[in-house]
Amino acid sequence: MPRLACLYVPLFPLAARLRSEPDLMGGAVAVCEGNGSAARVVAAALMARQAGVRVGMTLAQARSVLPDLIARGRDPVCERSAHEALLEVGWRLSPRVEEAADNLVVADVGGMERLFEDEAHLGQSAIRAARSLDLRVRVGIAATKLAARIAARLPATPVVVREGDEARFLAPLPLGHLALDGRLLTTLRRWGIGTIGELAALPADRVASRLGLAGSEAHQAARGLDPRPLVPHQPSPALSEGLELEWPVVTVEPLLAAIRQSLERMHERLAQLDLACSMLELELGLEPEGVVRRAIRLPSPTRDVAAMLGLIRLELESDPPQAPVAAFLCTLHPAQPRRGQLTLFGPAEIHPERLATALARLAARLGPQCVGSPRAVDGHLPEGFASVSFDPPPAPKLRDRPRQGRGLLGVRVLRPPVGLEVIAEEGPAPASDGALGSDALRLVSMASISGATPRIQGLVRVAAGPWRLEEGWWSDQPVTRDYWDVELSSGGLYRIYRDPSSGEWFADGMYD
Repeated sequence: MPRLACLYVPLFPLAARLRSEPDLMGGAVAVCEGNGSAARVVAAALMARQAGVRVGMTLAQARSVLPDLIARGRDPVCERSAHEALLEVGWRLSPRVEEAADNLVVADVGGMERLFEDEAHLGQSAIRAARSLDLRVRVGIAATKLAARIAARLPATPVVVREGDEARFLAPLPLGHLALDGRLLTTLRRWGIGTIGELAALPADRVASRLGLAGSEAHQAARGLDPRPLVPHQPSPALSEGLELEWPVVTVEPLLAAIRQSLERMHERLAQLDLACSMLELELGLEPEGVVRRAIRLPSPTRDVAAMLGLIRLELESDPPQAPVAAFLCTLHPAQPRRGQLTLFGPAEIHPERLATALARLAARLGPQCVGSPRAVDGHLPEGFASVSFDPPPAPKLRDRPRQGRGLLGVRVLRPPVGLEVIAEEGPAPASDGALGSDALRLVSMASISGATPRIQGLVRVAAGPWRLEEGWWSDQPVTRDYWDVELSSGGLYRIYRDPSSGEWFADGMYD
C-alpha cells in the first residue's frame, strides 16, 4: 500500500498574512472577510482567542471584546504565495504532490525509507522545511488520504499511522473529523453515534439501505477505507509573492520596503530549489482601480535581493505609476544558475554566483540595456557593434604563459569620437580633398572641442594617409571617411578622420 504524507496549515488566512507581515507575529491579530458591517472574523491569533475573539464574530463585536485588536482583510495574493510555498515543501518530500486545498497538500512518500531514519523523522524534516519558509505546518502520515488528513489536523505533530491501523486510529475520534454532510451528521447523532468507531461498527448493508450512497461512503471512511487515488499537481514555472498594503502608498521607498520582504522570501524558495531568477515581473494594483505590469529581464540568472530591488527601483523611478499603489505581486521566472567547473592546473574561474550578482548590480545602476558583451557586426565602420548577454567562456584547463609583444601598438578607441578643430598656422589652407601634405599644411594645431576629453593639442610632425572608408554606398545615407595616423609635437600618436560631406575632423583613437 502507498504511504501518504499530508501537510496541513491551521488558520491558513492568518498564517498567510503573518508570513507576509512578520512584524504582527505574536500580536492580537484577526483576519476578516467582507466590508463594513458585513466584515466577519475568519481566523484569529492565540492572543485574540484568549481574549474572547471567535470565528464568525463581526469586526464590531470583536473590537468590543478586544479594543486593541489588529484587523486585517483576507489577501488572495498572500494566500496564493503561502499555498505555493506549501507545495514546494511537499515537492521536497516527493515529486508526486496533490493540492487537496489551499491549506492542505498530500505527498506520496512511499519508498523514502532510505532517505530518512523513519517516518517520524520525515515529518520533522517537513516541519523544518516549512518553518524556513515562514509556515507552521502539521504533518500526518498514513496509507490513505483520509487517515493522513485527519492525522495532520491533530495538535500533536507529526502523527504516523502504521499500515493497517487506520481503522484503529480513527475509532476514538469524533464524527466531525470525517467532514460529513450536515444532515447526515445530524441523523447519526440522533442515532446516538458520536465516534467514528461506533459508525464503523454498524452493519454496512443496513447503513446503505437507510442512508443511501452518502451513508455508505461515510461507513467506508469510518473503517479506514479511502479508494480515492493521488492526483499529482504539475508545478508552476514561476514563483510569486505579493501583499495587499494596509494603506495605498504614493512614494517609492515604502513600496520598495514591502517588495524587499517578498524578494527575501522568494530568495529562500529559490535557494531550496537550487534555481535563480532570469526575469522579474511586477504587477501593481492601483487605487481606486487599475493595474500596471512591468517586466524586467536580468542580464544573468541570480538570487541577489539587492540587485533585483535595484532594478525595480530603476524601473519605478524612470516610469512611476500614475496613481497610489494599493497592492503588488512579484513573479520570478526561475532558471538554472550558471555552473562553475574547478580545474587542477588552470586559472580559477569566476564564481558563477558572484558573476551573476555583479551583472545584476551593474544593470541596476546603468540599466539592463547597458550591460552585455559586444560583438562585431558585418560592416566596415569601427564603431559598429552588437550587444549580447554576457556569457564568459570557461577557464582554460592549463595556465598559458603570456606572449611577448614585439613592437605592437594598442589603439585606445575614443567613443564617441572627439571633435577636432584644424587650424593652418602657415601656408595655404588644407586642400579640398583633406590632404595633410607639407605643401598644403606645414603646421597644424589640433585642439579638442571645449569640454571634450581627452585634450588633444599640438603640431603635426608626421602624417600618414589617407585611407578611405566607404559603407552603405547603395543606401540613401552612405558613409565616406578619410582616416589618418598623425604624430603630434606633444608626443601623442592619434588616429583621426575627416568627414568629406561636412568637412569636420574627429579623433577616432589614440595609440598607447
